[in-house]
This record gives sequence, C-alpha cells and structure tokens, in this order.
Amino acid sequence: MKDSVETPGTCPFRGTRIGGAQGSKPTLQDWYPARLRTELLHLHSAEANPQDPDFNYAEAFAKLDLDAIKADIRALMTDSQDNFWPADYGHYGPQMIRMAWHAAGTYRIADGRGGAATAMQRFAPVSSWADNGNTDKSRRLLWPIKQKYGAALSWADLMILTGNVALESMGFETVGFGGGREDAWVADDATYWGPETEIQGRDRWEGDPSGEHYDLENPVGASEMMLIYVNPEGPGGSADPMESAREIRETFARMAMNDEETVALIAGGHAFGKSHGGSDPDGVGPAPEAAPIHAQSLGWMNSSGKGFAEHTMTNGIEGSWVSNPIKWDHEYLHSLMKYDWELIVNETTGAQQWKPKDPDAIKTPDAHREGVEHPLMMMTSDIALKQDPAYRKIVEKFIDQPETFDKAFAEAWYKLTHRDMGPINRLIGKEVPSEPRMFQDPIPDCDHPVIDDGDIASLKSKILETGLGIDALVGAAWASASTFRHSDNRGGANGARVRLAPQKDWEVNNPESLYKVLSALEGIQSEFNDSASGGKRVSLADLIVLAGCAAVEKAAREGGIDIAVPFTPGRMDASDEETDAESFEWLRPVADGFRNYQLNKFSRVTPEQMLLDRAELLTLSAPELTALVGGLRVLGANWDGGSDGVLTDRPGTLSNDFFVNLTDFSLEWLPVDADEQRFEARKRGGDAAVVWTGTRADLIFGHNAQLRQVTEFYAGSDANEKFVRDFVAAWNKVMMLDRFDVKH
Repeated sequence: MKDSVETPGTCPFRGTRIGGAQGSKPTLQDWYPARLRTELLHLHSAEANPQDPDFNYAEAFAKLDLDAIKADIRALMTDSQDNFWPADYGHYGPQMIRMAWHAAGTYRIADGRGGAATAMQRFAPVSSWADNGNTDKSRRLLWPIKQKYGAALSWADLMILTGNVALESMGFETVGFGGGREDAWVADDATYWGPETEIQGRDRWEGDPSGEHYDLENPVGASEMMLIYVNPEGPGGSADPMESAREIRETFARMAMNDEETVALIAGGHAFGKSHGGSDPDGVGPAPEAAPIHAQSLGWMNSSGKGFAEHTMTNGIEGSWVSNPIKWDHEYLHSLMKYDWELIVNETTGAQQWKPKDPDAIKTPDAHREGVEHPLMMMTSDIALKQDPAYRKIVEKFIDQPETFDKAFAEAWYKLTHRDMGPINRLIGKEVPSEPRMFQDPIPDCDHPVIDDGDIASLKSKILETGLGIDALVGAAWASASTFRHSDNRGGANGARVRLAPQKDWEVNNPESLYKVLSALEGIQSEFNDSASGGKRVSLADLIVLAGCAAVEKAAREGGIDIAVPFTPGRMDASDEETDAESFEWLRPVADGFRNYQLNKFSRVTPEQMLLDRAELLTLSAPELTALVGGLRVLGANWDGGSDGVLTDRPGTLSNDFFVNLTDFSLEWLPVDADEQRFEARKRGGDAAVVWTGTRADLIFGHNAQLRQVTEFYAGSDANEKFVRDFVAAWNKVMMLDRFDVKH
C-alpha cells in the first residue's frame, strides 16, 4: 500500500530487499516503483493449485475421522525426535502452541489480512520473519501426519488443530475447533506488512514517542517489522514495561483483542514452554527463504554447540515462566505478582530479561538436562502486565477467579485461531461450538420459505414503482455488499447491516439517499410479509440486493439490452444485538474508487492503489474490476452524486460509454489541482470547454498498461453487449460473496 516512489535521479536498487539476496535481479517494481501492481488481482489463480478443479476441500475434510487425526497428533507430542529437533521437557506441546499462535497472530482487523486461514506461515515473508524462528521445525515434525491425510487435511487446519491438541494434551480444556481452512499455493504479495526494509524496524510509528499522539500506521498490526505482536524486550529493546504495555494494548487491539483477552492470551500462552537464548546468535544461519538449497526449506540452522536442545536460539531470551512448563496451571499469574523482578542481561545473547529478586523463589527445570534448574524468567512484555494499572486489575481478577481465567483463555484462544474464518457456518467438524460468537458476526438462520420467481418479479416491479433513481438503488445495494473482504470473510449484504450503526451513517454510503431507499424497501417488505401465503417472507437484506438487480436490469433495457440479473434469495436480517458496532467500524472504507470516494488525501497511498486493494479484497480479476467501475460510473453511482468519471451523456443507461470516452484520442486530460487528484478533459487544440471530469480512480483505466488493454477491449464498437454481460456477472459475484449459507 505504501507508495515507494524514489526521489528523481536516485537509484532505486539500494541494499537488499527483505527475504532477498544481495545483487538480486531488479524486478519490474524496482524499475518502475510507481506502477500499479494489477498482477496482485491474479495471485490466487487456479494455475498455481495442483488439485483437480472439482476438488471440494470442505467435503473431503468432513469425511475425515477427527478423533483419529487428534490421536496421531497427541502421539506426536511425546515422540521426541532427538536427532532432528528434541522436544523441550520431552513434550512438543509448547512449541506447537507457538506455531499455531504465530500462524493466527498475523491477523489484523483493519483489513482482515493475515491470520491462519490459508497457512501463509509456509511462505515468505512470514515464513522467514525473525519472530517465526524455528517454526519451520514444527511443521517438519508434522509432515508425516500431513502426508498421511493428504489433500483432505490442509496445512492451515492441521496447524491450528495441532495447537488445540497441544493444549488439551497438557491439561487445558479448549472451546472447540472448526475446520475448513483451504491452503494457499502461492505467497501473499498483496499484504502490506510495513514500510521498513530492516529486521525489527520501527518506521511504522508516527508522531512523538513521548506524547499521546504516537500512532501505529494503518493497517499494520505488529509493533516492529518481522514480529507478530511486540518486542518482548520492550519497544526497540528499551526494557520499559510501561512503554511495552502501551504497544501491547495497541497491537492486540489491532488484532481484535480487548484488554481482558490480551491478558488471558499472554498469561495462558506463557503457562507453557520456554524462550530460547541458549547459544551465540552469530552461529545461527539464514532464515528459510535465504537458506542454501541443500537445507530443503529449513532455516536458522545453528552451528553453536548441538545446534538445538539446550543450545536452541530464537529471540535470545532464555528460560521459562513456570516450574512445570508442560502442564496447565495458574502459576504464571501468581509468580508474576508474588515476586519482585529485576532486569538482567543474558550473558550469551545480550538479551534483556527479568528474574526474581528472591533467591528462594521457585525454580524451573532445564528443558534437556536432568538435575539442572534455573531461576524463573519474565520478559519486559510480561512485567508490563503487572505495572500497567488496567492490566494489573485483570491479572488480580484472574488470580481471585481462576475459573474466569480458564474461560477467558479458552474463548480468547478460540477467537485467535478462528476469527479470520468468518461466519460459523463456514466451520466444519463435530467440535464446532453450537453457538456463534460475536466476532463471527452472527446472522439468524433462515427459518421460513423464501420468495420464488413470481414473487421476485412482483417485488422488482414494486421497487421500480417507488420512483427511486437507478443511482440510488444501485448505490444502496453496492453499499450493502461491497463491505465484504475475503481476507477474513467479514462484511457483505447478508444481515443487512447497512441499515444499522455504524454503516448507515458512513459518509461513503450517502446516508440521506440510503435512508430514502431503506424506508421505501421497508414499506414493500411489510406489505409483502403481511400478505404472503405459505409462510413466505422476504428480508430487507434480500430486498436491498434485489433493488440493485432491478435497477441494473432497467439500466440495461435503457441501452437496448434485455438481460436478467441473477438473484438468490435467503439472506436474513441481523439485529443491533448481533452487531458489534465498534468492530464493524473497521470496515468503513477510507477510500472506495468504485464510488469515487476518498476520505482524505494520502501522502503514501494513492487512490488507485486503494482501489486495487479493495478490488483484491473483493476477489475481483482485472476485467471484473474494470467492468464494475465502468458500469457503476455510467449508472451514476458516485457516493456524492457527482459527475467525476461519469463519462456519458445518458447517465442511468448501462453502456460502454465510460470506456469509449476515456479512450477518445481527441481529448486530453489535465490536472486541476497541484497534487493531481482531479482532472479535466478538453478537446485537443480546439474548444477549451471542459467535456468530462475525472479522478485518479478513473484515469488509471487509461494509464495502467493492463487495465488499458481491458478498457480498450470494452471500448470496441462490438463490445457493448459483452460489457453488459460482464458487468452483470461481476455484479452478481459481489452480491454473492458472503453467501456461505449456500456455498463453501
């Protein structure tokens, strides 16, 4: 998302790119850093997937014996592979919890990206982040189980299920597990992880570090490059617990966790296992993505001592938080509060960590050497829970109410590992909890017969008889459906949350026009539901989409093309009680190029980059993106009713006029403002009158090489009908993106 245009006259090939190698061949983006990376829309094309096109993962997973898989995983926990990677304390549970946690913990609520749902921990850059050191060993240990179950058990599901089994095998009772995660087959090059090019860089922070207005750049979630959450030694290695608490609160909130969930996750996770700083950091080899070919995708190979066991090196902090690191208990909380802690430096690695001042404090055993004990260890990020007043109250509550802590950790773990899966009806397996959680954006099940073709035709007529404009009807439907994002399967038209706070008041949704549409549709809904026979009912969610479909059909007829827009009924209406307004506020677009909306000007991100980002979240291809923008423009669906990009003299008619007029060589486009956000088109060398106006989100379709080819295709004299068909298909795709009740 960050615009990386170099200063004119400077070389864009300085230094080493993250995950690359010195002297790597320059990429197209290196040569032309300002180009719009439209190839990101085609990252997940079928060509990368070796499975058959008709393979249905949900069906395959549902046929597996979940108990048998869990038994295999449970057996692995204590089957220490001493010649490869010995288990700490004879149990792989703690390191498997870390693997699952770090797979899920990349999620950030701002754009829903990250998380465990596609097993991106297998690919760069995540696979080679410093914070994921040695998670490659955990996945290699799991390979025999993955191999046994093949395509029916994805890496994404296996990693999270293994985390659950690890907890259960050490005495903790989890809430449940839902499968259905499908593996990605290529690296995620669409997610912006931050502006830095160095390990644990902090360029993402803006403002005065000593003041209140010290903010983390959106949409990133972690406090430093290549970390999952925060630096365990404190911000930038500062060893300052209160500053650590501030960054913990910010990063966990960015990952959809409140204070109680944050404390529960940290305390629950640190009830197990240890941190590793047992050897010279200089002896640790490169991360997997930079490792030599003979390493066969294993990284961080350690030449110091044994290279593993007591010489394992990850973040440099050495020790355990508890005296029995492979059994669930509440000792972490009690020790944190009972002892006074002093800051020390690990003599081997130089990392800062904390130990009890009391020499008689309980000890923790060595993970590999019998009869050897060590003082307990805390990180600066642990001491933060004791020093921050709000966190401390929660710690004290958990100590006084241990059953509350158990429940809080169980629920927070379930949320951590399932929040990027979307609605509960996407989850598969007998361990799926019966009740949805609020983070799953619950929608009532359809409990009545849905409308049939005759009802649909009648309702369309009634909608058009209201006299509402095509722009208003299309705008309302787009506002309802286009909040969807495939990254975490949130948003969309099902639930009709566009009529609830906060969405009904979003500026981008043109609240005044939206209110008129909703009021008219509510009247139609009431009349139909009062008079329908056989128990049939229509939801407002269905009517909003149906209104858009009716408007598109009418606009196509205005252009001489009779086409039926597909419509699938069965959506239901969510209530205020089923809607977490604070969470949904994160779905508010700061820019929506489909409606020519820009909340403010960005110094780092251009409107066309934001348009591309939203198109990727809607899973659109370049032709689908082009067709939708061209169609929405001629339908007059701009958020403010403005004329920017409405390149037609017959708005409300679905036609290819946008493309014809954008490629009109007799016109020249010139900026009207210094920062080149808006433009005017005039005849070349003739009449100086303004013919059209447009924004960057319009002109990009004539500027970007790939988008221009599609634009020229739709501008052809024989392309109008083809364009209308493609617009309708793309429109239906967006309207159906969240229909998990009828698809997987």
